[in-house]
Amino acid sequence: MSNTPSRREVDKTAILLMIFLCMIWGLQQTAIKAISADMAPVLQVGIRSVLAALVVGLIIIWQKDYSAFRKIPVFATLAVGIFFALEFLLTSEGLCFTSAAHMSIFLYTAPIFAALGLHVGLPEERLSSIQWIGIALAFLGVVASFAGPGSGMNDPALHYGWVGDILGLMAGASWGMTTLIIRFSNLSEAPATVTLFCQLTVASIILIPTAFLSHQTVFHPTPMVIFDFIFQLVIVSIVSFLIWFSLLRIYLASRLGALSLMTPIFGILFGAVLLHETLRPEFLFGSALILSGISLVSKKAVFKRKERHT
Repeated sequence: MSNTPSRREVDKTAILLMIFLCMIWGLQQTAIKAISADMAPVLQVGIRSVLAALVVGLIIIWQKDYSAFRKIPVFATLAVGIFFALEFLLTSEGLCFTSAAHMSIFLYTAPIFAALGLHVGLPEERLSSIQWIGIALAFLGVVASFAGPGSGMNDPALHYGWVGDILGLMAGASWGMTTLIIRFSNLSEAPATVTLFCQLTVASIILIPTAFLSHQTVFHPTPMVIFDFIFQLVIVSIVSFLIWFSLLRIYLASRLGALSLMTPIFGILFGAVLLHETLRPEFLFGSALILSGISLVSKKAVFKRKERHT
């Protein structure tokens, strides 16, 4: 019998927060790509991890959450930090080869990897047949969104785009692993600030030396770079992940992961607006599949609420 506390099905609050998070995460890849010529992607994620760790550390000091550090498992903390860093390293490297839209699509295969592990390891996270169909439908929608000639992969600048796509898929697997490690360890009960601080600290130790060793230290402090970087630091690295880890402590991770499949839609939209990527009919078709899949995944929670009120 699992000694982990039960999690709730998603409700209206969780859905609204996930829509907010998906918008932020969808914009993240575009933000990194937009200033990549003036600030190397690896350097971006490395410096923002350092600064975010300092900010989150100050929050922990203010909240006096020191005791939580004595309860977290060392091995799990190191493991989740390594996979967290690997996710951002693979993402930043992948963006050097492929488009922001493609990266959004392949990075957000993470819920599929997480759902597989959770389905096997935790009885409370097991998905029904219709929910698995929903996840499969949503994933097919993600693939269909850029499966046609509008994928942008005919662009000579993206001749090796398949390399970036593979790195994006590996980044998605790394993200899925962080979810599994947190849920299968005492990190799932640690305050969101403590979990995030540990991840950011380990990521900083890995990413900053990587940027220098790979000679990716280009930095031109233009107004656009400063504004973009502040967004990545405050909104992406601090606000969004604090909300995400808080949700993981309350709701079923597999349901949250399924909802996060909305992120590629926002990623493609932001790419179209900010990076002038063309929207194609396959995008609209894929969007319909993704929304249909998400509705199937959420159906179980809706039925349960109806039953409690009858």
